[in-house]
Amino acid sequence: MNPYADVASTLQESLNLALPPIAVCITNSVPEGVPTFQGQVPAGCLFWQEAARGAFATSTPDHELCAIGVHTHHMAAPASSYESELGRVLKVMADMEYVREEDVPNIPVLAQETKHVVYAHLAETPLPPDVVILFVHSQQGLVITEAVQQVEPAVPLAMGRPACAVIPQAINTGQAALSLGCCGARAYLDALSDDVALWALPGGKVERYAERIAALAGANNVLGKFHTLRRQDVEAGLRPTVVESLLRLEN
Repeated sequence: MNPYADVASTLQESLNLALPPIAVCITNSVPEGVPTFQGQVPAGCLFWQEAARGAFATSTPDHELCAIGVHTHHMAAPASSYESELGRVLKVMADMEYVREEDVPNIPVLAQETKHVVYAHLAETPLPPDVVILFVHSQQGLVITEAVQQVEPAVPLAMGRPACAVIPQAINTGQAALSLGCCGARAYLDALSDDVALWALPGGKVERYAERIAALAGANNVLGKFHTLRRQDVEAGLRPTVVESLLRLEN
């Protein structure tokens, strides 16, 4: 059995995920038996969603319709047109004051050159994941945030555009990060609806995150019932003590 199957199951069940945890693996060579991606996508972030269907490997040409994604992932040997394309994209964004010139150095970029990226359902990943991506709504994100603060311990970063920058952020720092996505990712990914955001968990600590997520999901479930009962009692004109509310919860 895949060594990450139990971790994937814990994350899936604890958070009740609509999309399975996605493994993102940076590698110099494609593992035997892993197919290469067929077709084309407008941006590399779409690979996160596609990976729920099965594992596949990508290389630079698969990412090149998005110059920003090639930049953040430090993809190896891009086409000769890449630099000019990236420059044009950044100029358009600068003209709109969406990404100003002084903002560019603050966009995370993978420190090492990337030859291939393998994407897979975490339970079936052919390689140890560098990052695990979770698509979550705010209540699920609450549990993840509490878990991250216990594992790191630190207040996790919340990021905006570009969504793909959450991958180098998690890898470069070794810490989990929340991405609210970007307008491009929200246009391309059906899974990234208005009430959904992304979490990037460093793969080397995913077992620890999963253990704390499971514990905190259970605690949140119990405490949620506790607070619901207290609200009902107070709205009914009662003034229950915490002990009285706890006893009612037990009953």
